[in-house]
Amino acid sequence: MTDFDTTIPPTASPEVEFVSQINWNTGREIDPVPQSGLQRSYVRDYARTLEDGGFDYTLVPYFSSSPESFVLAAAVGAVTERLKPVVALRPNHTHPLVAAQKLATLDQLTEGRAVVHLISGGNDAEQRKQGDYEPKDRRYARTSEYIDLLRRAWTEPAPFSHEGEFYKFDEFGPGFAPYDAPIPISIGGESDAAYQVGSSQADWFAYNSGASLEQTRKDFDRVAAIAAAAGRPTPRFWVTFRPVIAPTAEQAWEKAYDYAVRLKTGSVHLAKALGVDPASVRSEATGQRNARSYAEQERYDRALWFGFTRATGGRGAASAGLVGTPETVAAAILDYIDAGASVVSIKGYDTLADAQDHGRHLLPLVRQELAHRKATGQRGPLQAQHLGYADDRVAAAADRAAELAGAGL
Repeated sequence: MTDFDTTIPPTASPEVEFVSQINWNTGREIDPVPQSGLQRSYVRDYARTLEDGGFDYTLVPYFSSSPESFVLAAAVGAVTERLKPVVALRPNHTHPLVAAQKLATLDQLTEGRAVVHLISGGNDAEQRKQGDYEPKDRRYARTSEYIDLLRRAWTEPAPFSHEGEFYKFDEFGPGFAPYDAPIPISIGGESDAAYQVGSSQADWFAYNSGASLEQTRKDFDRVAAIAAAAGRPTPRFWVTFRPVIAPTAEQAWEKAYDYAVRLKTGSVHLAKALGVDPASVRSEATGQRNARSYAEQERYDRALWFGFTRATGGRGAASAGLVGTPETVAAAILDYIDAGASVVSIKGYDTLADAQDHGRHLLPLVRQELAHRKATGQRGPLQAQHLGYADDRVAAAADRAAELAGAGL
């Protein structure tokens, strides 16, 4: 602790907001049962759990087989007072002027809580299910034009016409306006095209796959440089993790490896149950390919773990774990806040139970540290006291859990 520098890094974000994905039924990745239904009471309870736990946003995801994200976001908004729905939207299935109208309506209904996350598409097979045959670079070019039209639809005071590469219309507007300001637009991805479009046009830049602190700092610098060259402010940085917390390091690592074993088995069984070749659902997204390369080493920095990525082969959603006691994982999140992250997405594998635990035990620790910094102008002791892998006892606990998991992983 004597070597710990209490100086707040110049890159550190002074505040952070937390995101967690909404779940629409009791299905879990660690116990996959093919379910197509939406359980209304579960959506209500899950959304209120997030709000009561101190989460600021909930991501409303979109897949070709999922509930429709606008409708689900409206339901979330109706059963909460503060929680902000982040609508995942693929430009290929909703015209930008219609999307602007829907988003503004949601923003009015929720009194300014709407956010949109644009998904250009990381899996060609999934895109083709809804008729999108554009290659990846063309998808990002379409997203670029889409963003311009969203903002114009929200702000133009008079009718306007447009003829672009992907969209053409005459004398639209004025459009239906958001509640009190343009709606924040988020873009994610790690391809060159994603960096160019997201950095120069988005309000948030999202990282879904996880990366080491060293790489994260480089990535943030890259975004900032592109934004500056475009004459835009640097977007907010949004990072995503799958925390596994428990009262002791031993319990946390046993839980993490248990989840990983179940994910490995479950992801294959679920794909087969749906009649899909497991190998075919591996994402072509650059971020997921990067995550699979990280999985070769697995452990990074304080508590970052890519065992979930190795277990699933990079299939499915975000899989970068943070493993340890609540204090260790909070310290790891603070490391990313120190690098510049101001939006942090966390979602557990035990869905509702993990959301409750994160709200009770994890979010308050991060917020307490940020309050300490605001009051004193210095970093507190949390990061100095909870070292993660640098503590031999923690590393030994991880090693023992790996041995117990054995061939299962």
